Amino acid sequence: MTLQGKVALVAGGSRGAGRGIATELGAAGATVYVTGRTTRDHQSEYQRPETIEETAEAIDALGGKGIAVRVDHLVSDEARDLVARIRKDEGRLDILVNDIWGGEKLFEWNKPVWDHNLDNGLKMLRLSIDTHLITAHHALPLMIEKPGGLLVEVTDGTAEYNAVNYRLSPFYDLCKSAVLRMAWAHAKDLAPHGATSVAITPGWLRSEMMLEHFGVTEANWRDATKNIPHFAISETPRFVGRAVAALAADPDVARWNGQSLSSGGLAQVYGFTDLDGSRPNAWPYVVEVQDAGKPADTTGYR
Repeated sequence: MTLQGKVALVAGGSRGAGRGIATELGAAGATVYVTGRTTRDHQSEYQRPETIEETAEAIDALGGKGIAVRVDHLVSDEARDLVARIRKDEGRLDILVNDIWGGEKLFEWNKPVWDHNLDNGLKMLRLSIDTHLITAHHALPLMIEKPGGLLVEVTDGTAEYNAVNYRLSPFYDLCKSAVLRMAWAHAKDLAPHGATSVAITPGWLRSEMMLEHFGVTEANWRDATKNIPHFAISETPRFVGRAVAALAADPDVARWNGQSLSSGGLAQVYGFTDLDGSRPNAWPYVVEVQDAGKPADTTGYR
């Protein structure tokens, strides 16, 4: 599998799924523009240590070319200028991954709309929906100039799962369901141009924030299963990255147009594994456990 000569934009690549996707696209040989608001010189309100420069360096180390660009995707002019730079420097865009999120500190568990902080809820909608639309508005015209482009909208939960499961609060539920619908809608517009749009969800992601939340590291993450047995189905951010890389390298990727996909489901099709050689498939497991009457929501930190 090679993506030599391909140019990708991973919007929201500072950490979590975005970093994993950007890294694996680079490992397959792509030139990857990595955007986010946290750099070594400037932090976002997250106050997290991960930076887009670190992601770009990880891409370089694996044989790709990583280019870190600080962008606030709520600011249309910044997204426009980013795409203008890609056009000038590369002349093409083959892969757009919309992984912009930023709602980990905004959502409240099991809160109806009248109890949820309104400002936080509305901000979460802007971060998860407006940013994706702004980026698509500016980037897709470049992507469709050559046939074969791929748009990946990253969310939490498959369409099948989210259709029948209430996700925490009306705000969070709408954020994740809207991205699924967005991917489906873009598919209608992109198909006549020979391009493909999909939504993808990781399973229970062992992101930097999730590991920190459980007081473990990637090296000893299994220790968390002593208190949280279901964490055994978790996966590294690189697993969903390998899923996206497999899609991008598939000459028949158009077969997935408009669909809701998962990292675990695609691993069954393409045969890739996680870094430890495992092949977790979280969403069928979650459904099975819930059908047995046991809670197993994998909502967490991307």
